[in-house]
Amino acid sequence: MANIVAIVGRPNVGKSTLFNRLVEERKAIEDNMSGVTRDRHYGHAQWAGKFFSVIDTGGYVTGSTDMYEAEIRKQVKLAIEEADVILFIVDCHTGMTDLDSEFAKELRSSKKPIYVVANKADNQEKSFAAHEFYALGVTDFEVYPIASASGSGTGELLDAVITHFEEEGDEDPDANTPKISILGRPNVGKSSFLNALIGKDRSIVTDEAGTTRDSIHTRYQLFGQDFIITDTAGIRKKSKVTEDVEFYSVMRSLRTLEESDVVIVMVDATRGLESQDMNLISLAIKNNKGVMIMVNKWDLIEKDHKTMGKIKEDMMEKLGENKWIPIIFTSVIEKQRILQAIELAVKVYENKTRRISTSKLNDLMLAEIERYPPPAWKGKYIKIKYTTQLPTKNPVFAFFCNLPQYIKSPYTRYLENRLREHFDFEGVPVKIIYKNK
Repeated sequence: MANIVAIVGRPNVGKSTLFNRLVEERKAIEDNMSGVTRDRHYGHAQWAGKFFSVIDTGGYVTGSTDMYEAEIRKQVKLAIEEADVILFIVDCHTGMTDLDSEFAKELRSSKKPIYVVANKADNQEKSFAAHEFYALGVTDFEVYPIASASGSGTGELLDAVITHFEEEGDEDPDANTPKISILGRPNVGKSSFLNALIGKDRSIVTDEAGTTRDSIHTRYQLFGQDFIITDTAGIRKKSKVTEDVEFYSVMRSLRTLEESDVVIVMVDATRGLESQDMNLISLAIKNNKGVMIMVNKWDLIEKDHKTMGKIKEDMMEKLGENKWIPIIFTSVIEKQRILQAIELAVKVYENKTRRISTSKLNDLMLAEIERYPPPAWKGKYIKIKYTTQLPTKNPVFAFFCNLPQYIKSPYTRYLENRLREHFDFEGVPVKIIYKNK
């Protein structure tokens, strides 16, 4: 059972700084520009032997006509509903504002334990100033002055927070859960796909490119299996990345790729497979991730019975040696094949984690090697005697032979193709190594 703490408040009070302090990672983007955190996102924390999840939220603003502000307000309300304890962050430097008072009215209806956390209390004078926040009238507890940038005061706050947790919580409830990330250029429909899957607005969606700034993790269940889907910021060419915030968003997306098991590269059907998509695919392969291509906006394509086949053929040509990457055509708007896309991602994960018995491997592969042995090198005959799958997170096969240094890449490709023929490794990079025997 997860214990959940939500961090809420108006913009620019240091919510993301506190989030990063609690999860002990720079997971949320911190910037002096308000509105940087738009979606709510999660991390895991631990204090005095109790484990809990932390939700970071966007800055809460009322009376604004900005389309993002209304969406952020929805996200904040969802976080408050999910949480066991609420940390209401205010700012000692600017003191109590009308926005704090407005937000306090929202919180009064909540039956959850609420802690008013006066951030930026980086000297004694500011700590004394924190007392004015009692006037907000939302907490039964004392106001906690902290400085989240340095960590000052956070220990006393956490000592109080964990008293509300009846259970120790899970160290990391996601440790053995398949992790699927959705990557692609801006505006291909990544957030819309995630929202369509889970049936509520988990990520904020607009027609403006660059809406998602942080990587958003969502636990999802299909056919009784749990997995985590991560929506990421759209990735553009480096020359087009201008704002600092966008630069960090892209870095965060690439880090999400590294932490994933399977990467869904989402492509715009009206634009086809572009160089940036190819870069993402190469990066996923280099990091030994499962990969699939999801061609979205299929509803915008004029088509006949041959269109899909032709586009698939063109893409396969661009993929070259990586023809093992599966391609699926979807329309998120029309909810066309979106469940099949997730089924395919789960299948790729199963292929990635598949273990093949040594006896079965040798029965099939030694017969293939006998049929087409490695070419001799300078009169020396190469004999492959035995093969086994190594205990790694992705498929790696060791072939034991007398002269491993003389086996060339065309023969390695032959072995890989035979492995793929006999065992289903669709969507998964397969690595072959040679060892002296």
